[in-house]
Amino acid sequence: MFPKFKEHISNKMPFLKGKKLLLACSGGADSVVLAHLCVAANLDIALAHCNFNLRGEESDGDEDFVRELESKIGVEVYVKTFDTKQYVETHRGSVQMAARELRYQWFDELLKTKGFDYVLTAHHADDSLETFLINLSRGTGIDGLSGIPEVNEQVVRPLLPFSQEEIVEYATSESIEWREDSSNASSKYLRNKIRHQIVPILKELHPTFLQNFLNTQNHLQQTNDLVVNNLNELKAKLFEPRDGAIKINIAELEQLQPLESYLYGLFKDYGFTEWEDVKALLTAMSGKQVVSKTHLLLKDRDCLILSEIKNRVSQTYPVYIDETASESPITLKLENVKNLENQDQNVVFLDKEKLNFPLVLRNWEKGDYFYPFGMKGKKKLSKFFKDEKMDVISKEKQWLLCSDNEIVWVVGKRADERFKVEDSTQQIIKITLHT
Repeated sequence: MFPKFKEHISNKMPFLKGKKLLLACSGGADSVVLAHLCVAANLDIALAHCNFNLRGEESDGDEDFVRELESKIGVEVYVKTFDTKQYVETHRGSVQMAARELRYQWFDELLKTKGFDYVLTAHHADDSLETFLINLSRGTGIDGLSGIPEVNEQVVRPLLPFSQEEIVEYATSESIEWREDSSNASSKYLRNKIRHQIVPILKELHPTFLQNFLNTQNHLQQTNDLVVNNLNELKAKLFEPRDGAIKINIAELEQLQPLESYLYGLFKDYGFTEWEDVKALLTAMSGKQVVSKTHLLLKDRDCLILSEIKNRVSQTYPVYIDETASESPITLKLENVKNLENQDQNVVFLDKEKLNFPLVLRNWEKGDYFYPFGMKGKKKLSKFFKDEKMDVISKEKQWLLCSDNEIVWVVGKRADERFKVEDSTQQIIKITLHT
């Protein structure tokens, strides 16, 4: 197995050579064999072991076993203990998902703090087959049938071409010890049911079933690559960056057929799952929107606006005459002048004596109102935004210049009537927005 492994690294993963690698090691045959193979191939590895405290003394025994590998194979070992059950109670979800989240959060931390380049995991061909069957049973697209990726950003899986049988045979032939996880024998988990009850029957159907599956999965991956390339070309054509968001012309979207498949391919990476709602957005009234956990998709007349959802924190910045705050998100110049000049949307003239300094630049808030210049009476800012046909993205980026929390200027849009220059005005201040 070692010559095949060494050849695989040289041909498919040469980028691992000379890099600092963190190997996820449970103590089972797969990860222990991977550790031995990496050491034999002169790869620079350290081991990371997670003790999830789910199997009592057995979990502690796994930890002790991995710690002993530090002296046995000459590599550094990192160990972290988790209160997994408490995490499940706090965050809900399954124990398996909790363990995965805790594991990769810690790996990310080690990558950043210890300078590792990649995380290696010991997933093998049988794991990929099981994942394929799980996804197939739940319903999935071609990406779900393409198997576990060999490289996913900083996570690398060097054992995917190898079967579990090959791994165990190598461990036995090289007298490599490992730990058995008793939970792997339980059939209460879906993966274990597939592993113990379905996969053996499939392998009986044909002596080379697993290899045939790997070949088929390789073909599916190549087909998926073609799809992804096509979608990336479409995104480059259809997705127009605009003020930190993305604008997509609806008419061009509707020309794509089959429309449902294209909508899925174009928007799935943004967390959307309600595909009927996404499709309905194309013919909905302006202002309708669909929200995922990470993104917002808004109908804005003849376009869709795609934007990332960020936790909105109200920000304020003091503004002084003849001085610009260095941290201010926009540049305002305030200066004393003697006369009114030609005004445009980026310039306002105000009665200085009606203002209390420093003025404050802040985000808009629900309930804000002002007295629009040239009009009688006050108007809610939300109504003003609607009349101006401002979309959600534009509203979030709108700044207000205030005096004692009274709106002086909806910056770049409309000044407030209460602060206008009158015949009795003694001092005039000019405020310019530099874009």
